[in-house]
Amino acid sequence: MSDDVWTVGRLLTWTTDWLGTKGAEAPRLDAEVLLAHVRGCPRIALYTAFDTPVADAERGRFRELVKRRGEGEPVAYLVGSREFFSLPFIVTKDVLIPRPETEGLVVRTIDLLKDAAAPRIIDVGTGSGAIAVTLAKQLPRAMIVATDISPAALAVAKANAERHGVADRIEFVECDLLADPRTAGPWDVIVSNPPYVREDEYPALPRDVREHEPKSALVAGPTGAEIVARLAAEAAERLAPGGWLLVEIGPSTVAAAEAAIAAQPGLTAGPTLKDMAGLPRIVQARRV
Repeated sequence: MSDDVWTVGRLLTWTTDWLGTKGAEAPRLDAEVLLAHVRGCPRIALYTAFDTPVADAERGRFRELVKRRGEGEPVAYLVGSREFFSLPFIVTKDVLIPRPETEGLVVRTIDLLKDAAAPRIIDVGTGSGAIAVTLAKQLPRAMIVATDISPAALAVAKANAERHGVADRIEFVECDLLADPRTAGPWDVIVSNPPYVREDEYPALPRDVREHEPKSALVAGPTGAEIVARLAAEAAERLAPGGWLLVEIGPSTVAAAEAAIAAQPGLTAGPTLKDMAGLPRIVQARRV
């Protein structure tokens, strides 16, 4: 085949090399996701189409997305979607991109409530709705409320709930943490992936995170545990007896988060759970 013909395979090879020079952590994956998006096919379908020429119009759209990726824009925002717990979720720049580490919150919640007849769960700071929607799919008898201070984020979460057929089982509430009367409970599990980045950490975050994801959903304050402390205080009043508070944190803020929970009357701290990389990720507490 002529070197002038841009096939699927040739585009992927060239783009992988170019994105690698731009510092992309997974340049081949980025190239495949972007090209599959442009061609409107599953990523795996590219592997049977390496010798297929790519039309000029598709190549033009692909080139523009690759350019933006090279400038640091996250792939999930470029294609408008990210997989979480094997489900596709709509994402916009109004919400954080769901990450594999957060799946641990879902797994732990399911483990706690798998035998409950009608568990009551509230997802605080729902963002894209990934946690709430996934729990609704996995625990069909659960009653779920999802809160967020951002109306734009709630719109994304609602769209994801509709996409996965669980909108009738999740109540979305616009409020700061648990400030709305509809969050009074009692709850069997309060789960949250809140802001937990320290202010002094923010300048060192990866460029694609720092320049594109919402800062208000990342940075908590000087210690990184400010939101955890507030949430623990509100959760102590709203959990059912024996109910659990599960909060995602970062490794650098684990000590401050554990201290904030340990200092909260009415809650007994549980062991901090580690993620797949062996890093501390989920702080736990139980209502006494």
